[in-house]
Amino acid sequence: QVQLVESGGGLVQAGGSVRLSCAASGRTFSRYAMGWFRQTPGKAREFVSRISGSGEFTDYANSVTGRFTISRDTAKNTLYLQMHSLKPEDTAVYYCARSRDYYGTKYAQNFDYWGQGIQVTVSS
Repeated sequence: QVQLVESGGGLVQAGGSVRLSCAASGRTFSRYAMGWFRQTPGKAREFVSRISGSGEFTDYANSVTGRFTISRDTAKNTLYLQMHSLKPEDTAVYYCARSRDYYGTKYAQNFDYWGQGIQVTVSS
């Protein structure tokens, strides 16, 4: 069983920065892509970013490209999302997730383990 625990969220002013972390249990961390999704009330979970098993491939939603950076530390079994130039529309609950395969996709149904989510609120 894989457990994912997010940390690092909170309240930040527009234009500010936040780094999210996701600690993963298990011994096969580098075999699977990881991703970040976000969700606001009444809306479907939205793809934010993904990273391949060893970190050589990354992908971002258009809305965050150039502002967010995904990374992973396989030695620490930890996934990160560095967020800069935050906007009020980035306000959401952010989830980390483990993909079913090495490269992952943008689709939530291809991720089989999820964290509990962490709130990020960007004030204007």
